[in-house]
Amino acid sequence: MIPVQSATNKKPAPVDGRALRDVCGNFATGVTVITSGAGQDASGTTVNSFTSVSLEPPLVLICLHRSSRLLPVVQESGGFVVNFLTQHQQSVAWAFAGRASARMDEVVHHRSDAGLPVLSEALAFLDCRLITEYDGGDHAILLGEVVELGAPAAQEDPLIFFQGTMRELDGDAAAARAS
Repeated sequence: MIPVQSATNKKPAPVDGRALRDVCGNFATGVTVITSGAGQDASGTTVNSFTSVSLEPPLVLICLHRSSRLLPVVQESGGFVVNFLTQHQQSVAWAFAGRASARMDEVVHHRSDAGLPVLSEALAFLDCRLITEYDGGDHAILLGEVVELGAPAAQEDPLIFFQGTMRELDGDAAAARAS
């Protein structure tokens, strides 16, 4: 059980980072692999901190840890691709999740019109031009303008992350969508 932390005191104690992570783990998210770079510098990392920001102009944001190996690649290339994973791509998500990440040549991919790597078997992708970067504590908040998109596997179910584990949609939910 996670202890309740309240902000009713005049000077509240700082919220424990582990407790924050545990509580936020109760919010189900999709699983993405963010890719960027060209040639040998092409790289990717698994991220669930993604959100759509605006339709006009088309903007999204992602968050990368300040020590992420992908952050300087995105900054150098000036863009990133958000690849939404299917329920069958859990191994891809784990391959890009660790510090010793998968190499782009280990996964099926192609290049976007801007030359960035796109996971060919992803549910969908958004190719984004980096607009700005904001300070987000131990993370960088990256705002990108969507310049290309596609949903090559839109008939597939997504891979989701909930309470620290990757999961598939419940079969009943998937059946309801189909009807």
